[in-house]
Amino acid sequence: MAEVSSVPAPGIPPVGEDERSTELPQDSTMEESQSSDPSMYRYIKNDLFTSEIFKVEIRNLPKFIGFNDLKKFLAKQNLNPHKIKLFGKQTFAFVTFKNEEERDKAMKLVHGMQWKGQVLNVKLAKPKADPIMRKRKQEGSEGPPSKRTEGEEEEEEQPLSVQIANVVTPLWNVPYDEQLRRKEQEVVAVLQRLAKEIGNTNKAMLPWLFAQKGKYNKMCCPLEDIRPSPTQTEYRNKCEFLISMGADGEDKTVGFRLGKYKGGSCAVVGPAETSHVSAEAKRVVSEFQKFIRTTTYSVYDPETYEGHWKQLTVRTTRTGQAMAMAFFNPQKLNEEELDALKTSMKHYFTEGEGKDGGITSLYFVREGQRTSPNPEDLPCELVGGESCIHEELLGLKFRISPHSFFQVNTGAAEVLYSTVGEWAQLDENSTVLDVCCGTGTIGISLAKRVKKVIGIELCQEAVEDAKVNAKLNGLSNIEFHCGKAEDVFPIILSGLVASNLTAIVDPPRAGLHSKVILAIRRAEHLKRLVYVACNAKAAMNNFIDLCRAPSNRVHGAPFRPVRALAVDLFPQTMHVELVILLERVGYDTQPPGNSGSQQQQPGP
Repeated sequence: MAEVSSVPAPGIPPVGEDERSTELPQDSTMEESQSSDPSMYRYIKNDLFTSEIFKVEIRNLPKFIGFNDLKKFLAKQNLNPHKIKLFGKQTFAFVTFKNEEERDKAMKLVHGMQWKGQVLNVKLAKPKADPIMRKRKQEGSEGPPSKRTEGEEEEEEQPLSVQIANVVTPLWNVPYDEQLRRKEQEVVAVLQRLAKEIGNTNKAMLPWLFAQKGKYNKMCCPLEDIRPSPTQTEYRNKCEFLISMGADGEDKTVGFRLGKYKGGSCAVVGPAETSHVSAEAKRVVSEFQKFIRTTTYSVYDPETYEGHWKQLTVRTTRTGQAMAMAFFNPQKLNEEELDALKTSMKHYFTEGEGKDGGITSLYFVREGQRTSPNPEDLPCELVGGESCIHEELLGLKFRISPHSFFQVNTGAAEVLYSTVGEWAQLDENSTVLDVCCGTGTIGISLAKRVKKVIGIELCQEAVEDAKVNAKLNGLSNIEFHCGKAEDVFPIILSGLVASNLTAIVDPPRAGLHSKVILAIRRAEHLKRLVYVACNAKAAMNNFIDLCRAPSNRVHGAPFRPVRALAVDLFPQTMHVELVILLERVGYDTQPPGNSGSQQQQPGP
């Protein structure tokens, strides 16, 4: 269900997404010189959340282990790391946690443990140096800057509109047919890799797999033609804009970051000439930029941690509504000063110069005393207009709150959900489990043709929206549960006795928690699963575990991929949604290779 953001949201500078890194850590001399400079670590002040202050180093790891191996190992100890960083073939890793309690628990449990013959050593680790401050220090100590490459010089000579297009919409100058071809080739590679992995983890499926690969270009299942987005420009209904110094030198500019923070860049370029942002969102950005330039408050500076204006999130709908969320660091302002600012903001957009900006829902978000990594935990105050916006999709109505998930390309989402409904093979006796359901879009779109829909979602706001959306559309056969999928899903699944049960999962980028996968495998009455992946490579472990042979860890008959399809929700980028239909293998029925059901006997 996770959307692909146009640009990384402004946040704490170091470390980015969980990743397996191929680079080596900084040399010890540089680390020592930086550790003596307090400016390198100003971001770990108490009023800013960063998992870098809850960081450990795990040494003496077994050779050849990867990111997913370490993640699974920690999960077995009931540990929930925030980020994991490995360095090539090195036998150590850095792991961060969300709080001191989880970090200390990890140190106590893992230190001294044996893993694949290696005794692990765990110790506290220093935070990573601020990338911008490190770059400034290097520039100051290394003399004149190194000679730029020809490509870098050409890039800097291009207009800012071209430079920012290359960052946020890297395929903007590629014909759309060619974009689709490239994305389809990416999906082909994913399905070919999955075929290999299934062969490695489930030998009993080899005869069936051999036949599949022969028929489908070495893929594990047929891949249907990619479905294009109905619109290729101005399709995004949600964008996160950074507020910073403009790359053109204009202060208080609202736009997309031109480079990456870790590359030492904070300059932004406005979205006026970008192809994927809607005209309505551009109008909101323009008016909001005018407003903040009338205020005395400066933009937030991630180098000095001073200043106020940080980010503007804009959501728009096809019904003509627009929500704006202004992220503001209050620093040491008192409540009277903040109230005056909010009053001024409300007046500007409801009665003043910004009243024609199209904002129907205006929020003020305090992002200063941040003690949680979750944006939905930030204080979010309605300043003006309605508390929600509303969208129409597949003839249905949906309420959307500030933190609720809703696919960023509404037209393409209709294509996606129609495909899901078709593949799920539902009837009036079906029960649908909608996992990571967001505002309930998938389940609600299917509810009229099934007996019951059960939705599971982590975000409380989204669950409330989903319940309202069910009522808005006159549905009484649908219920929603709030909580982590790995906690809620197994409980619900164990209590269901429906014979015609189908699960539809649309998880965030990282995929489903292993507990959810294990629960799906155990529930043998669940015969059909539709998996919607916004990052197929990240979801690969889920696919493998669904199909692997039963073991002491994985109980229940495996699934097999039946068909796959890509839907382009993100034109002008390389991102694409992948839909895979998986069906339960019948171990006690027909032998593998049978031309009918292609089911399998138990392996040795």
